[in-house]
Amino acid sequence: MILHIFRWPFGVTAFGLLVALVLGGPKAFVLVAVLAILEISLSFDNAVVNARVIERMSPLWQRMFLTAGIVIAVFGMRLAFPLLVVGITARMSPGEAIGLALNDAAEYGRRLHEAHPLIAAFGGVFLLMIFLDFIFEEREFAWLAWLERPLAKIGKLDQLSVVVALVVLVVTTTYLAPEPGPALVAGALGIVTYLLVNSLGKLFEAEQREEDPRRRPGPAAAAGRAGLSLFLYLEVLDASFSFDGVVGAFAISDDLLVIALGLGIGAMYIRSLTIFLVRRGTLDEYVYLEHGAHWAIGALAAIMLIGLGRSVPEIVTGLVGLAFIGTATASSALRNRRENAVLRNVTHR
Repeated sequence: MILHIFRWPFGVTAFGLLVALVLGGPKAFVLVAVLAILEISLSFDNAVVNARVIERMSPLWQRMFLTAGIVIAVFGMRLAFPLLVVGITARMSPGEAIGLALNDAAEYGRRLHEAHPLIAAFGGVFLLMIFLDFIFEEREFAWLAWLERPLAKIGKLDQLSVVVALVVLVVTTTYLAPEPGPALVAGALGIVTYLLVNSLGKLFEAEQREEDPRRRPGPAAAAGRAGLSLFLYLEVLDASFSFDGVVGAFAISDDLLVIALGLGIGAMYIRSLTIFLVRRGTLDEYVYLEHGAHWAIGALAAIMLIGLGRSVPEIVTGLVGLAFIGTATASSALRNRRENAVLRNVTHR
């Protein structure tokens, strides 16, 4: 099953590394490999969250996620969107932004770094909303029970996630952003985008159940407009994860081909990893993994918002996410071992 699911990432990796070696030599080969590993490490928690959403989509929308979704992820979010950001912030036409990227990659990277506070504010607050909505909701299992259960209780207050996100946004933009006004607007748009996509999903799913009363929420349930809303949610989520990776990539290389190959390879693995987690039922087997992914998302949101005024190394971001994921996986395995031991004792009696 692994070879079947990861056949495209394996093929793209071989092709991308070969292109880098032929056109750029050993240095480009190494840089592409480094960027791909960095992208995967930064977005592993993205794959976990994606997997839980994918379970609610119909087979058609799951295929869309793997086909059209990967095109959007690689060419849209990691190439076209940065061009759009540079064009808007530098007041350049799309043609001028493309020309700058192709003819003066170093200057393009500098302009993208200048736009980083806006990117960080939007993406950081969007991810913060995902984290807050998760920890403020009561769940069957609690990983960090001493913290998650009290947070779930106070989470019964209506719209608490929005209130907390707005307070965090105002504080961080006021004290950290070089230009608080534009960053505040970008963060507010992040909250609006999250609420809009989330609300559309709930609306379309409700309409779908009304059309077919026998249908119940569950794996592969969302089709039609409900599936579309989940697809859009995943794309915005992927964009929020990719923003920092794109900006950070220019600290490693200013060669657009190297950046495109490295980030594209990483995006392919994240897509396939999402499907692998769904088909293996990993989130049901390792019950704390989803918790760890959301805490990692919360940490990434904090790092992005701190990045409004301070530079945080990409390796720190990746290691923090992997630490949460690894710890949650280990905790799940220990829980499964304890439950199996209890079950064996009961059976022997």
